[in-house]
Amino acid sequence: MMQRGQTGGWFLFLLTAVIPGVHLQRHSSVQPASESELPSEAQIHQPVLQPSEAVPPIGTYVVTNLVGKPCIKATMGAEYIVTEKKTWYFNLDPSRVRTSGFCGEGAAALSLTLPGDAASLQFTFRKENNIFYVDKLTAHVSPLPVCQGCANKSYSGSLAHEKLFAAGNGQSFKCQSEQLLWTSPELRIKLVPLQMQAFTLPNGQYGIEVECQHDFTKRVIPIIVGAIVVGLILIAVLTSLFIKDRRGGYTRL
Repeated sequence: MMQRGQTGGWFLFLLTAVIPGVHLQRHSSVQPASESELPSEAQIHQPVLQPSEAVPPIGTYVVTNLVGKPCIKATMGAEYIVTEKKTWYFNLDPSRVRTSGFCGEGAAALSLTLPGDAASLQFTFRKENNIFYVDKLTAHVSPLPVCQGCANKSYSGSLAHEKLFAAGNGQSFKCQSEQLLWTSPELRIKLVPLQMQAFTLPNGQYGIEVECQHDFTKRVIPIIVGAIVVGLILIAVLTSLFIKDRRGGYTRL
């Protein structure tokens, strides 16, 4: 005798064979996500603010001119510091950065951008009397909310009409010390370490390094302090010998 479940199965099979438009379908609780539900590229790469600071990864970024020769080169680690009730940190990941820019006769620009413009950093260069420098720095970051229920918020700022990271034509500005730049009350940019050169890069390589003031101070102060200590010791030894010699002269009398 055929069981009821088997009979029902054969009935459905015959029904689909005879009546067009009827299809068997398995029941499943898993539904494929619609295109509107899938996360966008910008959401995937949207910055996540961290409560503690970490050393930013170092990347090298190059811009070429119209003939394909490097005209801007920068090596740096970049950290965004956001102040929103408390301090938050975000490090720029070189592997996700899109590099763009241009080079002209007296002006050039280097732009570092994350997908979906989730974060960006732009340097505008000027050249005057065989000296190049950064005339303007613009920064922007649109992070994920720092808490559940917190509103989305973007942070941006800029420094204009400055003469930052100056060096001679064919030379490179270099600084191992951190460069902390206030672009707005809510957003600071820390660059550490930093080396950059614009307009003239023979063979795409950095030229003679121009040391920043912070590095110079760090290097020179120990030398000065050491020289002062040696001088004081020398004065003390000579004074001691002079006193002993005077005392010896009194004894002979």
